[in-house]
Amino acid sequence: MGEDGAVTSAPQRPDGPTPTPRLIATDLDGTLLRDDKSVSPRTVAALAAAEEAGIEVFFVTGRPARWMDVVSDHVHGHGLAICANGAAVVDLHAGREFVQVRSLPRPAALAVVDALRAAAPGTSFAVELTTGINYEPAYPPFFKDPGARVATAAKLLYEDTDGNAAPVLKLLAHHAALAPDEFLTLARSTAGEYASITRSSPTSLLEVSGPGVSKASTLALCCAERGISPAEVVAFGDMPNDVEMLSWAGTSYAMGNAHPDVIAATSGRTVANNEDGVALVIERILAERTVQQQA
Repeated sequence: MGEDGAVTSAPQRPDGPTPTPRLIATDLDGTLLRDDKSVSPRTVAALAAAEEAGIEVFFVTGRPARWMDVVSDHVHGHGLAICANGAAVVDLHAGREFVQVRSLPRPAALAVVDALRAAAPGTSFAVELTTGINYEPAYPPFFKDPGARVATAAKLLYEDTDGNAAPVLKLLAHHAALAPDEFLTLARSTAGEYASITRSSPTSLLEVSGPGVSKASTLALCCAERGISPAEVVAFGDMPNDVEMLSWAGTSYAMGNAHPDVIAATSGRTVANNEDGVALVIERILAERTVQQQA
């Protein structure tokens, strides 16, 4: 969700008519989902109508695969979703099976840990694996995971490195005192050479992926496999982890509750997530398509 919570805003169109896309890419939290984490009936209907019209829909999220139940029933056709900020492509029709993994190398993760401990004392870490999450004693577990192991980041990253260790999807870094954007800027300047660093939380929680791994780069790979160009993609988002994807897509929309960096990166703006901003744009795209077909 955005920095200041949900905001009511008038939708702004990009210049000219909205093109009929071949693919819609949408973030989940703060974008497609309402603040109560539900998918509204209007949004469910809009997604189904897009798929029926032959437009593929990709959910592109920072969430891990295990948190995708909220939208599993609303994926049609291919059944795929991009999770963990591009680190994984998951088949929601096959029980969240991993189709592709773009992991964070453990030495790179540890280099980020060392750099952030030096630059921002008090930073605590969690390690998101394909098998679940583990975290340090000081890390605030925002969602309790009974299967999580608790140890130092070094131990979590270097245990079981005999070739059988589960891939690291992302490293999470939390700071209790620094402002979110301040922490992100500091992290990118001190550890950006080792990994891709972004954030999607309103708190000072950073998400660290492998070099070059982002929502945008993985979406680009999925589109290339389908022969879909950036110009044929419409994307939606609200937070800094969406910026690359929104910049890559031919048409992009910031939610009414979006972070300023997202607004700057997009060609259009829609209303807030609690007002079904994604559904509003999809409805307009489909209505314009109908008019064009009847002309």
